[in-house]
Amino acid sequence: MKGETYYTQLVAGERRRLADRLLLGLLKVCAVLYAGVMRLRAAAYACGLLPVKRLPVPVISVGNITMGGTGKTPTVLLIARALMARGRRVAVLTRGYGGSLEGQTRIVSDGNSLLLSPAEAGDEPCLLAASLPGLMVVMGTDRYRAGCLALKVLSADCFILDDGFQHQRLDRDLDILLLDGTVPFKNGWTLPAGFLREPPSAVSRADLVILTRCSAADSLADFLPLQMPVCRSSHTLTGYTTLSGGEVRPFTELAGKRIVAFCGIADPASFFDGVEACGVSLVATLALPDHCGYGAREMEALGRLKQQYRADCLITTAKDAVKLVPYAGIIGDCFVAQLELTLNDPEPLTAALNQLV
Repeated sequence: MKGETYYTQLVAGERRRLADRLLLGLLKVCAVLYAGVMRLRAAAYACGLLPVKRLPVPVISVGNITMGGTGKTPTVLLIARALMARGRRVAVLTRGYGGSLEGQTRIVSDGNSLLLSPAEAGDEPCLLAASLPGLMVVMGTDRYRAGCLALKVLSADCFILDDGFQHQRLDRDLDILLLDGTVPFKNGWTLPAGFLREPPSAVSRADLVILTRCSAADSLADFLPLQMPVCRSSHTLTGYTTLSGGEVRPFTELAGKRIVAFCGIADPASFFDGVEACGVSLVATLALPDHCGYGAREMEALGRLKQQYRADCLITTAKDAVKLVPYAGIIGDCFVAQLELTLNDPEPLTAALNQLV
């Protein structure tokens, strides 16, 4: 985590020593080269120099151009619910990052049963499957191959490509790009001098942009191409459940409790701030690496933190909770904050989905 903190401070311009400035200058030279490669890659796909495969049913891609969280999982779930309400058999095609079976093409959920564990498939595929009954999830680095498996075995008739904006080898009928409405391009630099996977010009490839973390009063961003359909959205913590699930309860029921918050996500500060904004008093927080694989060391660290601050209970994210079920008897009282995505102006997305399906 110290390395991550240093890197974040370095690219944000908060490190001012001569050695830091020289290193940042070198990273910016590398970033210019990287951005050029990504532009050439996109152009090669656009003109047909790199092959693009197509599945015989509608494909909707949801992705971003920044490293870190922009709300892809709740957006995928929102779109999946909308498609399923229209009678579609929806399958999510996802990479399966962080699981022991990463790289293999496997069915995570057939819509009825979870067939792989978070340790095997990664946290996000299992969270998607557990969050929406009837949703099918297939993992695989090659999303075309994963889609063929879903067609053959699951009879899927509509696909959502999770984190698919850069996966241009698979054709899509609707390309949705998520941008953080507060800092859409971070510091404006691509990797390794910033947090952009592609230069900002890549926005023009999208069919629809969803600005996340917006309030109803936010104006549409000036950085988007003219006539680009845009939705604004906000993330809301609606309450909490126990680790085993069940009814969503209001945060007011946690009043007076000493609570430690922890998570292993890309933007832990946003989770901690969001919980406190809901009136929950946190006595301590613990930020773990993104996609953290929980084991004995993490359980010991949480136990020490809970004891040190005389905490009554713990609270975490749904993404972390799917990996904590095996430790339910060890971790003690652990609550799960429930996050929902709300579209402030859903009409562009509704129109796009209606036209597609």
